Amino acid sequence: MSFAIRLIGGALALSILTTGCSRSVERTADSAPVTAQRIIAADGSEWLSHGRDYSEQRFSPLTNINDGNVQQLGLAWFADLPTRRGIEATPLMADGVLYVSASWGHVLAFDARSGQQLWHFDPQVAKDYAVRGCCDGVNRGVALWGDKVYAASYDGRLNALDRKTGKLIWQVDTRINTTDPYTITGAPRIVDGRVIIGNGGAELGVRGYVSAYDAQSGKLDWRFFTVPGNPAKGFENATQKWIAETWHGQWWENGKGGGTAWDSFAYDPELKLLYIGVGNGSSWNRKVRSDGKGDNLFLSSIVAVKADTGDYVWHYQTTPGDSWDYTATQHMILADIEFAGQPRKVIMQAPKNGFFYVLDRATGELLSAEKYMPVNWASHVDMASGRPVVAPGLREGTFPGMVQPAPSGAHNWQPMTYSPQTGLVYIPAMSSGAIYADDFSARDRKGVWNTNYAVAPMLEVPDAVTVEQRKAMGEMLLQSTLIARDPTTNKDAWRIDGGYFSASGLLSTAGNLLFQGDLDGQFRARAADTGKLLWQRDVQGGLMAAPISYQLDGEQYIAIAQGWGGISGLPYGAVSGPRNMINISRLLVFKLGAEAPLPRVAVVEQSLPAPTVELAAEDRVAQGRELYNLYCAVCHGGNAISAGLISDLRYRINDVAPIWQAIVRDGAMASLGMPARGEVITAEEAEAIKHYVVQQAQLGHARGEKRMVRAR
Repeated sequence: MSFAIRLIGGALALSILTTGCSRSVERTADSAPVTAQRIIAADGSEWLSHGRDYSEQRFSPLTNINDGNVQQLGLAWFADLPTRRGIEATPLMADGVLYVSASWGHVLAFDARSGQQLWHFDPQVAKDYAVRGCCDGVNRGVALWGDKVYAASYDGRLNALDRKTGKLIWQVDTRINTTDPYTITGAPRIVDGRVIIGNGGAELGVRGYVSAYDAQSGKLDWRFFTVPGNPAKGFENATQKWIAETWHGQWWENGKGGGTAWDSFAYDPELKLLYIGVGNGSSWNRKVRSDGKGDNLFLSSIVAVKADTGDYVWHYQTTPGDSWDYTATQHMILADIEFAGQPRKVIMQAPKNGFFYVLDRATGELLSAEKYMPVNWASHVDMASGRPVVAPGLREGTFPGMVQPAPSGAHNWQPMTYSPQTGLVYIPAMSSGAIYADDFSARDRKGVWNTNYAVAPMLEVPDAVTVEQRKAMGEMLLQSTLIARDPTTNKDAWRIDGGYFSASGLLSTAGNLLFQGDLDGQFRARAADTGKLLWQRDVQGGLMAAPISYQLDGEQYIAIAQGWGGISGLPYGAVSGPRNMINISRLLVFKLGAEAPLPRVAVVEQSLPAPTVELAAEDRVAQGRELYNLYCAVCHGGNAISAGLISDLRYRINDVAPIWQAIVRDGAMASLGMPARGEVITAEEAEAIKHYVVQQAQLGHARGEKRMVRAR
C-alpha cells in the first residue's frame, strides 16, 4: 500500500489510513450533510452536536417521554463497547445512526432503531501511552460535519472518518511536538467548517493550545495558545506578549505553563465567538510555576475568541494565579435569560473552584458569582473587581486543615444541563477536600506529576484507619450532589445528595424530566421542576457520561454510554474503601414499553490474600512509600488500595513479585497499559516500591478486606 505524508501547519497529516483500522457492514440509507444550519435548526429528533446544539444546553424539546409516563420506560437495546476503561462519551445521532466513542478514541456506529453495529474504527493507540495522561484513557465523544465523523485519539491524533463506512479520510497529529506528554480526551466541535480541538497534559508539563483544522482537508487554519511561551523565542502575537506580563520566573521551563483546554467549548453563531474553557497550571503550585506571583493568564479562564481567526476578544479568570488545580474546563452553557430585570445573553459555568458564574457572553462582564458547594479557599468573589477573596494563609501555606474543594473539584467534567422550560441549570456536583502541602523534592524527577505538592496528604490515610472508617471518609469527602440552580438569582431551587464521588452528566427534556446515572449503576429520571424521583433502572455498572434523546418513527429514545472509570476509578481507594464496582462498557438505549433484558453479570467476593513475600526492613518500606506516592498512587491508589478500575497490586503481589522488575522497569505489561519505567526508576527503587505494596497487603489482609470482582 502506498501513502502520502505531508506537513500541515507543523503537524503530521496522513492522506490515508496508516494508524487505525475500521470494520463495517453495508448500509444503503442516505445521509444528508450535517451543516451549521442543520445544527442550529435541529428540532430535537436528532442530536447533532456534543451539547445537542451550539449553546451546549443539553436540553431536548421532545415530550413523548414525560413525567406522566416515564415509569413505562424500558430497555430497547444495548450494545457492548470494545474497551474496559472509563466511558465518558456523549453519543450523537443523525439520519437514524448513533455514533459513539469509547476509550482511547475508538468510534462505533449503530443503527439507532435496532442497535445493529454498522462499523467500528480502532485508532490502535499503544496502551502504555496512558502514562502520559492524567485520568484514564477516556474519550468524550465525536463531532459530525458534512459526510464525516471526527474523533480524537488519546495519543493526540485527530481522525476524520466516512460517516457511512468508518473509513479514515484524513488524520493529523495535533501535538506541537512528540516529546511532551500531550493527550486528547475531549470531543471536537465543528464551527463554520473548522474542527476545534484542545488537549490535555498539564499534570505532566505541557503548553496548552486550541487548534482549528479545515474539516474537509485537515489543514491547520489557526491555533490559539492559552499560555505564553519562552520570550526568548518571540511571541506568536500581541496577545501572547501581554499575557506574559502576568507570569514570572521561567514558567516555560518550570512545567511549560499548562493551561490545557481539555474539555469544554461553546459557540455563539450570531456573535461568531468561540468560548474556550482553560485548565490548570503546570506546575499546579504557583510558587514553582511563576515564582509565587502573577495571575498567570489564561489559566483557569473562560476565553472568547473570534471563531474564524482565533483572535482574542475577552476573558474572565475564575481563579487568578491558580495553585489548586481549579480548572475552568468545566461545561459552559449559553442561554438568553432575564437578569436584574433586563434580557441578557449569558454564558454560565460551575468550574472546579465551587463558584457558579453568570457572565455576559458578548463582553465577558461578570453578572453573578456565588458558591454552589462547600468552599473555604475563598470567602467570596468581589463583584467590583471580579476577583475571589482568597482565604488568609492559603497562599503562604499556613491555612489550617483541609482545603475545599479538592483537585477533583466541586464539579468536574460531567456535563450540566439547562432547561429553558424550568429556567434552571442542573449541576452534577460533589463535595471534596484535600490538604495542599508544598513538596519540591520531585522537581527534577522525570515521569511524575508536576504538582509540587505532597501526594500522601491528598490520597493516603493512616494505616490504622479501618475499612468502615475509610468508607465513612469517602461518604463525607466524595459525595455527589444534584443541584438545580436558578441563574437569575444564583440560588438553589432544590438539591439532592447522592452516592460516591460524582454522578453522571445530565439531560433535561421538555417532558419535565431530568435524567442522570450514578457510579453504583442506577439510571434515574426525576421531575425537572421538583427533583422528585419518577423512575430508575439498575444497569449493573457505573455511569459517568451524559444521556441524550432522539426520535425516530414517532418514538422517543433515551441513550447513554456506560462504563465506570476516569478520575472516579483511579486514585481514591484509600479514602473511600475498596469500591465494589466493575467496568461494564455498553451503549444503552431506552424507549417506552420496551422490555429488553440485560445479560446477567456474574460477580464473586474475593478476600485479600496474605502476602507470601518476605517484607524488607522498615527503612526500605518507607523509601518505597515515597516512591510509590510519586510514581504509582495516581493510578493504583493511595495506600496501594485501588478504587477498582486499575489493578489492586495488593491482591496480585504474590503472582507478580517474581517478575516485578520486568513489569515495572522493562514494560512486560505495556500492552495492558503499564509502561516501562526503567528510565526513571532504578532496580533498587522498584524493589522498595514492591515491599511497600507487600506491607500494605499485609495490613489489608489483617483488616479482613474483601472486594467484588467479575467472575471469570
